[in-house]
Amino acid sequence: MGDIFSVLAAGYTSKPAAIPSHTTYVPVDATQWEGTWKGTYSTGEKFSFSVSNVQGFRGKVRYQSGNGPIKYQDILIKDNAFKFGDSKFLLSKEGHGTIKTVVTNAATGQSALNSAPVDRV
Repeated sequence: MGDIFSVLAAGYTSKPAAIPSHTTYVPVDATQWEGTWKGTYSTGEKFSFSVSNVQGFRGKVRYQSGNGPIKYQDILIKDNAFKFGDSKFLLSKEGHGTIKTVVTNAATGQSALNSAPVDRV
């Protein structure tokens, strides 16, 4: 019986705990966030997203990558960033930022992190 538990335990690895942000949600300047943002991943795939209805620290995003489906999501802006789907957008300065998206290969199950600069148009 002990062997079963040791086999199961060996399948799990301990992961360091994520460091939580100690900041609270605060209202942001909507003019820095709202608009259409575009970029191209290192793979050559183009993407765009639009941020709208920013009120306080909440907003809405519409995202499309390549010829993929259009995705809509509510967002919470904190620490100059927000997450949507498998992506995170970080505003570096007004009109410019970086997006990081986790992409999983359906055939192999392996994940890769795509990162790209983004500019508001």
